[in-house]
Amino acid sequence: MISRIDLRGDALPEGPALRALLPRADFDVAAALEKVRPICEDVHHRGDAALIEYAEKFDGVRLDQVRVPAAALKEALAGLDPVVREALEESIRRARLVHSAQRRAPHTVQVVPGGKVTEKWVPVERVGLYAPGGRSVYPSSVIMNAVPAQEAGVGSMALASPPQADFGGLPHPTILAACALLGIDEVYAVGGAQAVAMFAYGTETCAPANMVTGPGNIWVAAAKRYFTGRIGIDTEAGPTEIAVLADDTADPAHVASDLISQAEHDPLAAAVLVTDSEALADAVAKELVPQVAATKHVEDRIIPALEGRQSAIVLVDGVEEGLRVVDAYGAEHLEIQTADAPSVAERVKNAGAIFVGPWAPVSLGDYCAGSNHVLPTGGCACHSSGLSVQSFLRGIHIVDYTREALADVAHHVVTLAEAEDLPAHGAAVKARFGWKVPGQ
Repeated sequence: MISRIDLRGDALPEGPALRALLPRADFDVAAALEKVRPICEDVHHRGDAALIEYAEKFDGVRLDQVRVPAAALKEALAGLDPVVREALEESIRRARLVHSAQRRAPHTVQVVPGGKVTEKWVPVERVGLYAPGGRSVYPSSVIMNAVPAQEAGVGSMALASPPQADFGGLPHPTILAACALLGIDEVYAVGGAQAVAMFAYGTETCAPANMVTGPGNIWVAAAKRYFTGRIGIDTEAGPTEIAVLADDTADPAHVASDLISQAEHDPLAAAVLVTDSEALADAVAKELVPQVAATKHVEDRIIPALEGRQSAIVLVDGVEEGLRVVDAYGAEHLEIQTADAPSVAERVKNAGAIFVGPWAPVSLGDYCAGSNHVLPTGGCACHSSGLSVQSFLRGIHIVDYTREALADVAHHVVTLAEAEDLPAHGAAVKARFGWKVPGQ
């Protein structure tokens, strides 16, 4: 059901050579880019009419309008299962606890007497949030996108989610209920690349946004790439990934269940176990069989994911080698199930989020840990972070110098300007001192 890669015995290669040995899904955003380009430009030129046409073409629904009526949000919340509402409210509460602590205050550095630099943090003005609605419904993604934006102080926020034929062309009611719980009243029944285009260009109904965040399929990722530079994005989210670094202290039933939990997202989802214990590898492979048989989404998602080239059990000589492998892999979700897991976790360099020990499964982070589950995929954890309050903030430097403070450093400014052959830069300083710079 799941392949093995044996990296024991020989010295592990460095950098790209090691990454090339590890499993990864095929996810060609560049190829998808050419397919989404005409869709994005059609939305640019025809606005809501194009969105309505694509809803019929891709989602099988004929819409009269793309904006979800306020009454539909209220109805969705009123009809929400009380148990689900309680769980969503607890998820929101915990996410607010974590994300409110990420707020940044202005900070001033007195560089010299009379010269200071202050960094202030300003939220983006308007954000478009995307909540997927394909194989599964993700109200949790509404929470993970909205809460950090709200805690950052974003003043205007809209959400798009694909229209559903089963719900009269509206997004899934649990998505709408989550929006209502979060106070998001601007919601659009729009999916895919066309939703990103709506936020990037704006339409008759939807004002353009400064930034778009949220996970989606390859078409959403391609549209984000298309608009990078015009709008800010969080990340080009690819198929979900879990890597588990485990030794012989790990419970194979736990490890198997965690691998399956990510495999059920998508046939391209990656499930990777890195271990120095062949006995654990054997036990996990054995555990997968009955656990997969006992769950849902087996034929269309789980088995293709576990059998795909993106999933494997990777055998290494020890935990040290395992750390090198998981750092090279840069997983979206990394579980550490080893002896002294906290100290091992401290040494990890590349991961979207790290889950420490047997009682912190990825599922906890997906919903109720308080952490964010919008995380870098495809190895991007080596240079990118998960969604946070900082994602929605811009740092602006405020430079405040007196005449005396400028005079003290003016000769250095002029010297560096002349070294770069930019004499007008130096002249801008000289002009303030009657063209005779102090210190020269």
